[in-house]
Amino acid sequence: MITQQVAETVADGVAQTWCSLTRSQSVFTSLGTDEIRILADALRDLLLVILITTAVYLTLRRAMMPVYRRMGERAKGMAMVPTALLFSGSVALDALTAMAAWGIGYAILVLAVGEFGTIGIRQSLYLNAFLVVQMTKVVLRALLSPSTAGLRPVPLSDDGARDVYRSAALVVSVLGFGQLLVVPIVNANASYFAGRGVSALILLFVLVYLVVLVMRRRKTVSNWLISRLVAKSAAPESDIEPLDAEPEAEPRAPRALAAIAQNWHWFAFAYLAVMLFIVLTRPSSVVFAAVLASLKIVLALVVASLVSAVIARTIAQGIRLPEHVNSRLPLLERRVNQLVPFILIGIRFLIMAAVTVFALDMIGVIEIASWFQNPLALQVTGTSASLILILGLSFAIWLAVASWVEYRLNPDYGAVPTAREQTLLTLLRNAVAIALFIFSLMFCLSEIGINIGPLLASAGVLGLAIGFGAQKMVQDIITGVFIQFENAINVGDVVTAGGITGGVEKLTVRSVSLRDVNGVFHIVPFSSVDMVSNFTRDFAYFVADMGVAYREDTAEAKQAMIDAFDELRASDEHGPSIIGDYEWFGLNSFGASEIILRGRIKTLPGKQWGIGRAYNEIVKRVFDERGIEIPFPHQTIYFGERKDGTTQTIHVATDGLSEGIQSETEPKRLTKEDRNPPHRRRAH
Repeated sequence: MITQQVAETVADGVAQTWCSLTRSQSVFTSLGTDEIRILADALRDLLLVILITTAVYLTLRRAMMPVYRRMGERAKGMAMVPTALLFSGSVALDALTAMAAWGIGYAILVLAVGEFGTIGIRQSLYLNAFLVVQMTKVVLRALLSPSTAGLRPVPLSDDGARDVYRSAALVVSVLGFGQLLVVPIVNANASYFAGRGVSALILLFVLVYLVVLVMRRRKTVSNWLISRLVAKSAAPESDIEPLDAEPEAEPRAPRALAAIAQNWHWFAFAYLAVMLFIVLTRPSSVVFAAVLASLKIVLALVVASLVSAVIARTIAQGIRLPEHVNSRLPLLERRVNQLVPFILIGIRFLIMAAVTVFALDMIGVIEIASWFQNPLALQVTGTSASLILILGLSFAIWLAVASWVEYRLNPDYGAVPTAREQTLLTLLRNAVAIALFIFSLMFCLSEIGINIGPLLASAGVLGLAIGFGAQKMVQDIITGVFIQFENAINVGDVVTAGGITGGVEKLTVRSVSLRDVNGVFHIVPFSSVDMVSNFTRDFAYFVADMGVAYREDTAEAKQAMIDAFDELRASDEHGPSIIGDYEWFGLNSFGASEIILRGRIKTLPGKQWGIGRAYNEIVKRVFDERGIEIPFPHQTIYFGERKDGTTQTIHVATDGLSEGIQSETEPKRLTKEDRNPPHRRRAH
């Protein structure tokens, strides 16, 4: 039954089409000599009006041509925004010129021609047709710009733009004056059927002219289309090529597109054949609707091509941000140029789809109005818009957060970021990216219609399982986050963490990387850190513990240590690193062979070790100069003493000989040389 119905429908359509073609000759049966006489009389009456308006318009156009040329010259090499402003100004000036000529023509007819204050219907028809035709030509000149290449939005040469404009202007003039002036005059003075015949003749003339034009320009248009499809090859870096260089293959267009470009005229002939059929078989209202739909489709294609060309140029050249923005946000331009081209390519596909749907609607294949009346279609459209809005908003939020982080990390503006700020801000950027991805995915799934409740529950269970399975990693991350927030460790600090002391070279949310004084590189996970000792936070101290002999005067040793500090502070190398006066703590402890004197020096963070070594060197030199003994570990042997001050006899072997030595009754005071004999003696 379905195939039977389809066959009958096709048969009825073919029969109706054949009947329409057989009756097409009746369109011209109403034409005769009377219609020619009516048109001749009308043109005789309108000759003065035509001459006046044409003279006024040509005079205004000639006066404005230098202005158009100067605007076109200024537009060459300018940026997109100034060029768009000049283009808009030239179009507005051209439209004002046409309207001024129309207004002056009306004023002359009302005030100077015929009876004062009156105007004939034919003059009004002509002036209205003149305005419509000239405004249409304004649109053509805006697209083709035959006289100024700098304002031409379409990629045509000067000769090509002029040829296309002349052909299009002729078609517009014939259709405009024919349908808006000639046909109404015939309708009013002869009959409606005669007017329909004149309209059909005008359309037939235009169709024949277009067929001849397609035949003549077939090869030229094919070459132009192929040249637009072929990608431009890269320019050679040097004009001199090596002799053994292989010739590069010429770029070629894709085969499918090249085939369409070479056979474009067949599509044009098919369209013209359909239009001819409509002219011969359909009433004037249908013909007018078809012509208007064709003009709308052509205009949509031109606008879509211009927008697509601008997008392609933007993708090729990239987006250039102002210099002050690049200096503050150095990575913003690169990030925008990495992501925006994908968005622009999506917009190009949307434009192509929209133009295709619009063309199908214009020719009656689909109806957009019925599409939006369908609940399912409305749901699909609303869901698509919601998805685009969600993704666009997520991208905008991520771009703003990433740009703000880059601004805070840029040392050229504001305070130099610390290692803690670098770590926390980088962690914030990554966390925002992950959160935006998850939330955007959830919202998109929800908009599509997927119930995300079970998905969230499953994600919670999965996260709990992962947490139990990776307790150590979770502990590392949690401890690391709190260490970061408490600002306990920064890159470049010298710390003790997990029993390892060294300089911090790398800091993540899970571990800290240390290099000790021997150059060994350690990675310490935060889960093994129960205490952090930072040696380079705000300031540091060098604690000077100096051991001197028991017999030395502590006041003399104290002054020597202070004098050594003053000398150290006066040096150009170490003085700037000392940020406080010498702190004297006094006698700290009693040792086995010395007493310990303690002082302290306040330094910049990280400078305490170098200053301590330099201070020790100066103290050693000052002690030697002032005879202050820094003892080494030794033993004192006591032989006993009688009440009269004498001791027992001891025997000392020297060079293998024994001699008895009786200690003197009066004790002898030992000199420095006696305390440090040149050779050791063995007592027995």
